Amino acid sequence: MSLLIQGGMVVTPAEVLEVDILIADGKIAEIGSNVSESGHELLDARGLHAFPGLIDAHVHFNEPGRADWEGLETGSRALAAGGGTLFFDMPLNASPPTLDAESFNLKLAAAKSKSIVDFAFWGGLVPQNLDHLEELAECGVIGFKAFMSDSGMEDFPWSDDKVLREGMKRAARLGLPVAVHAESQEMTSRLAEEKIAQGRKSVQDYLDSRPIPAELDAIRRALDIAGETGCALHIVHVSCGKGVQLITEARRRGVDVSCETCPHYLTLTQGDMVRIGATAKCAPPLRTIADQRELWEHVMAGAVTTIGSDHSPSPLELKRGENFFKVWGGISGAQHTLSLLLTEIVRETARPELKPSQILHSRFVAGVENGVLHQQQTLSHLASFLSQGVVKRFNLPKSKSGIVVGADADLALVDLDAEFEVRTEDLFYRHAQTPYLGRKLHGRVTRTLVRGHTVFKDGQIVSAPLGSLVKPVL
Repeated sequence: MSLLIQGGMVVTPAEVLEVDILIADGKIAEIGSNVSESGHELLDARGLHAFPGLIDAHVHFNEPGRADWEGLETGSRALAAGGGTLFFDMPLNASPPTLDAESFNLKLAAAKSKSIVDFAFWGGLVPQNLDHLEELAECGVIGFKAFMSDSGMEDFPWSDDKVLREGMKRAARLGLPVAVHAESQEMTSRLAEEKIAQGRKSVQDYLDSRPIPAELDAIRRALDIAGETGCALHIVHVSCGKGVQLITEARRRGVDVSCETCPHYLTLTQGDMVRIGATAKCAPPLRTIADQRELWEHVMAGAVTTIGSDHSPSPLELKRGENFFKVWGGISGAQHTLSLLLTEIVRETARPELKPSQILHSRFVAGVENGVLHQQQTLSHLASFLSQGVVKRFNLPKSKSGIVVGADADLALVDLDAEFEVRTEDLFYRHAQTPYLGRKLHGRVTRTLVRGHTVFKDGQIVSAPLGSLVKPVL
């Protein structure tokens, strides 16, 4: 039966409109103010905003092989609870990692049987699999992921400049991007070894071992290689404004480069890592308040292409220990990306006399596109790097192009004015840990639809697995 969503505010790439959305056969059939009610199931969306379903281009759901760390079932449920309708799973932490067609097919079988949202896969780029990149492309990977420093996984070694250059050459011929974890192996390993040799193994020692210069050094080298090879480059989890500035300058020089940042860099700082401990450990690590403010400026100016959670969980026992260098580094956050960003914008505006929805509707952001200064409504801006920006950068099919007629009905219905606390009992992760516990957030997701099917509603998962593989259009 067709579904008519009535009375809500719809977030489009250009503006926010009070219009209805008609869904038929899993697709958006009509958008308008006078859609006939006849013959349709009605959904009253008054007081809600309809966002394009979030696309998280950076998660580690660790399957096959390490479902005890997260798994595609619990990971996809958590994403749906936060308004997510599509994820890109990273190749490492799974066992085996996604390095060839055989490992791709193992992951595909697991995802088809367990994921309640749609999915795409990154293939790995490591020294031992350069000859397998073509078969991964034929399988339908979204691109290739490489580490410029130790990944923490023995079966996914880091790539030096020689390997990265060869991998980028091959990726360019295949028409696929390369995503890099940009930290200097030489700098981070040397600094860590010095700290450990001195018996210094605290949170602060870990922070000091992965400074911003180590990130900037790797970003520069990756940009140089991308410019040399003509490869499309995507730099993941950029933690500082200085990194985004390097990328922006390279883009002006003609390098085909985009970048991602994560909610934890926009909402947590070094002080939080010291206070919270291992639950807030990540790499690159959290930065200072000043660095965070500079990063926000670049985000709101449109210089950041996508925002992904970099959801990377582990069993609780791997988060314990006195040696902070050895505890697992990864943040659980895929369930709250949208709410965290909405809350931070409301908090920064500091207008307690206004409702969050009033603040968000009155705010505009300024940016430069093709040399022209333009303004964009804040909610549309958020939707651009949580959905449409991902679609455009990774050449997803038109069916994933957002809230437009003919696209898949992938939607998140959100109550902007609803405030809620992040509680252990509300987490859908396999392990109920996140650095956001106890935080009060604005913007509760009330319903998530994947291709017209309601998968999450009022705090509950209400769907069997229905996820489908999404491949880039080459």
